[in-house]
Amino acid sequence: MSRFLVLLKGVHGDECGASLVEYTVLITILITGVILTILAVGGWVSSEWASVNNGLTSAN
Repeated sequence: MSRFLVLLKGVHGDECGASLVEYTVLITILITGVILTILAVGGWVSSEWASVNNGLTSAN
């Protein structure tokens, strides 16, 4: 039991785990933002190309 308490005290004082969690949350937020931006820009580009295609089709 005392070995467990020593291990627990060692883990409690170590801040590497907290940093890892913070970086993981930060990377998750950034990746989510990038994916949402790509989806938004992709939808805008798709609608613009459809508009150009319709304009060219009606010109013929």
